[in-house]
Amino acid sequence: MRKVLFIILSICSLFTACKIDEPDKDLKRIVFDPGNLKFISTSLNTKKETSSALYGNQEALESLSAADSSLKNGSMIKLVTWKYHDNPQYIGGTITGELLSIETLQTDNTGKISYQIQSTSPTKPVPANQEERIQYIMSYKPVMRP
Repeated sequence: MRKVLFIILSICSLFTACKIDEPDKDLKRIVFDPGNLKFISTSLNTKKETSSALYGNQEALESLSAADSSLKNGSMIKLVTWKYHDNPQYIGGTITGELLSIETLQTDNTGKISYQIQSTSPTKPVPANQEERIQYIMSYKPVMRP
């Protein structure tokens, strides 16, 4: 029961976190709405101070759960990356801040994978090697739920 509560609270914190420590009137906080996509996994990059959440449809979830990790036709995956900041209310905690990018993988009826990136930050460059980004995103394994 504690694990379920911890997972639920962790996921909720991704959607409710605010940037409190440095108020900036010109900064518009963009919130990501996953729509009908399901949460699959999450990661942190401590060097870049970013956190990412991976969302996908049922086909993508089944594909990433399989041993071969090849995407089924009709799969859609979104890797959402935020800058994170120290949480001023909890020592040692972090909260998500500005949305940096949304990377989308989608397969068509022939199984061809298309890659697209939407960047909301001028400092986040478009990846040079899209094939490497596709392989990186497909390397995520779904979080095991009780």
